[in-house]
Parts: sequence; C-alpha cells; structure tokens
Amino acid sequence: MFAGTGNDAAEESFIGYPAAYPYVVGVAAADESGKVGKFSEHGNYVDLAAPGLDVPTWCDATFRSYCDNSGTSLATAIASASAALIWSAHPDWTANQVLASLIETAGRDWAKDDPSTYLGYGLIRPRKVLEDSNFNPGAAGTDPLARENARGVTGVGTDNSPSPSASTSSQPPKNASGGQTSAAGSSADSSDDNTTMWVALGAAAAVLVIGGGAFAVVRSRRGV
Repeated sequence: MFAGTGNDAAEESFIGYPAAYPYVVGVAAADESGKVGKFSEHGNYVDLAAPGLDVPTWCDATFRSYCDNSGTSLATAIASASAALIWSAHPDWTANQVLASLIETAGRDWAKDDPSTYLGYGLIRPRKVLEDSNFNPGAAGTDPLARENARGVTGVGTDNSPSPSASTSSQPPKNASGGQTSAAGSSADSSDDNTTMWVALGAAAAVLVIGGGAFAVVRSRRGV
C-alpha cells in the first residue's frame, strides 16, 4: 500500500497514518526542483517522494479548467501509478521487486543506506526502470523496507525547517534529525529526469481519483 505522509508538518507531534504503519510505503511531496514541500510530514516512515506541489488538477465538476494544487495525496497518486506502470511492464515481478526498483532508481544525492526523513530514498524515476530491459529488481521475497518495518516509527517531528533550495552537492548537509530535505540527484541528467517525470506522470495524476491519500498495490506475487 502507498499512502501520503500527511500535510500537517506544522504540527510538531503529528504522525501520518496509515503511512507510518509497517508495510505501507510513505510518500512525501516534492516540488519540481526536488525540494520537499513545507507542509509534507517527515519522519523515518517517509520512504519515497513524488511531485506534489503545483500539480494541475480540475478546478470544478465541469472539467473545463485546471488549477494548481499541492499535497501528499497528489504525490501518492503519482507514486502508486508509477508502481503500477512498472508492474505492467514486468508482470512476473513481485510487489517487493517493484518497490525495490523504485527505491534503487530514486533520485537522491545522499547515500541509499541513509534515507532522508523528508524524502526517504528519494524522488521516484520510473523511466530509469522502464528504459533498462535488463534491470535487476533483486530477490522476489526480499522486503526492501525490512529495516524500517522492523524498527517502527522513531524520531518524528524533530525538525520543521527544510532548507530553502535543493542541494546540488553529491552529499548535501543533513538537518538535525538526520534527514535531507532535497533530492537534486547526483547524475548529470537529473534535471531532465525530473522534467520527464512531470510530463509523463502529470497526466496520470490528473486521471486518478485524488484526495483519498492511500492507493493499494498488493505486496504479494500476482495470482497468489
């Protein structure tokens, strides 16, 4: 299951459920540059990030005009749609492998084994999986979030002050809570990836039912 981490970062003690439950992928909201939204909840239950600021959505029931909206629900829709897109291309993969591929290819400029409390393992980049026909998603039965699921929720609400701009260094400074606030990406084509992600996945967000905050992808092998 994918769930938005929540939009109440101003509430220092707030923990976003169901995102904070074990075996739920917590999705944070980031802007076009890879910076986390100020409203986006943070903590060690944040696993991935997706575009969630200034996303075009319908203004009214007539579907005749767009308005820019923001929220972790929007980011969650894009993240879950990305997982479904990858699974459709690799129907023999398990849910663990689909999630592992999103984590492995996520845009970040910090060590993968030290996830950010703001953006988790980084910004989703499904194109990185889809363009590689030989991509290795890892073992079918290995939970890519085993460490997080085992230790539970810790260190929530310790810092509400994300940096004002995305870092471009290969190892950005960390905040007091041990998490990074931006995912600029260390590769030369990171900006191109972000643009491609917005263009390719913006349509997906527009056609999904936005606002529920949780979108399920069953964490088991298909057909079982």
